[in-house]
Amino acid sequence: MKIPFNKPYLTGKEIEYIKEAVEVNGQISGNGLFTQKCQTFFEERYGFKKCLLTTSCTDALEMCAILLNIQPRDEVIMPSYNFVSAANAFVLRGAKIVFADSYPHHPNIDPSGLEALITNKTKAIVVVHYAGIACDMDAIGDIANNHQLFVIEDAAHSIDSFYREKPLGSVGNLATFSFHETKNIVSGEGGMLVVNDERFVKRAEIIWEKGTNRSAFFRGEVDKYNWMDIGSSFLPSEIIAAFLWAQLENLDDIQKKRKQHWDTYYNGLKEMGAAGHFSFPTFPEYATNNAHMYYLIMPSIATRSKLIKKLREVGVHAVFHYLTLHNSPFYVSKHDGRQLPNSDKFADCLVRLPLYYALEEEEINYITYEIENTQ
Repeated sequence: MKIPFNKPYLTGKEIEYIKEAVEVNGQISGNGLFTQKCQTFFEERYGFKKCLLTTSCTDALEMCAILLNIQPRDEVIMPSYNFVSAANAFVLRGAKIVFADSYPHHPNIDPSGLEALITNKTKAIVVVHYAGIACDMDAIGDIANNHQLFVIEDAAHSIDSFYREKPLGSVGNLATFSFHETKNIVSGEGGMLVVNDERFVKRAEIIWEKGTNRSAFFRGEVDKYNWMDIGSSFLPSEIIAAFLWAQLENLDDIQKKRKQHWDTYYNGLKEMGAAGHFSFPTFPEYATNNAHMYYLIMPSIATRSKLIKKLREVGVHAVFHYLTLHNSPFYVSKHDGRQLPNSDKFADCLVRLPLYYALEEEEINYITYEIENTQ
């Protein structure tokens, strides 16, 4: 049996909608009908103030850095157990990244250590809702408000997940999503910027359209469009948006199936977890589970490596995840030298198991059986 880590799910409408964009709508460049349908979907379903599709979550993060006017020597706090895009977006503007540690029991940023990291140069806090599980946004929001800092939600994993009944992506000043092929909803590559702060709405659209007011021109709000600001070509083609629309139409079905898979894993592995062979994901009372990921936390890097190797031998592609950014070759000399033991633990011990729509229950049972035989 061969079980990949991921297999992108096709609803059956993707090619039909791409063909519609090309042959019927006659537009495959950005900001066409399918782009608008996708953006409206998020604004209406989740109450986001303004949504802009982007070519990637990375681009959306770079837009955040521009919107916040990040300057050289500004400081931005974010978790070290994190994907490099979040840091790169601000480093490109000249910022210093100040890395925070995770909770002992979960990869999310630990608010208890944030106050000590804030200086008069701090501009923003970037939180990552790891595996779609909400960070403690009340605690982080209180800290940000007390120090007049912006909050950016990196919600790359977090479509259809909630914090105290608020959709993730709706709590911070800005938020970003990913539709990479490994996410719940996919378009190959692709992402989205969410603007919740009215101060940034108009400028975000200008930055998105290469620094011009082109969108306002096509809405008839201005009689010509001009270069208004810095920006780039952050918007995706209609081909990407058409693909994404087919996925969004099936969001509820996709989420239902993924949650069933997550529960099957949990039920198959809970006895081994209770016996102490590994730890499970934990869910604070304020967070929901969108079944983005199923992972285990092994006791050590040696036991994780053993498990991954054994699963590969029986045809199961399990993988580890992030390496800590404060120890990365690029940033280790720029880091302030603080130890971040929880971040390092997850980098060494976390293993992700296959989770995708087409995964069969018998395949999950096979994986859990092989894990049991590894212990």
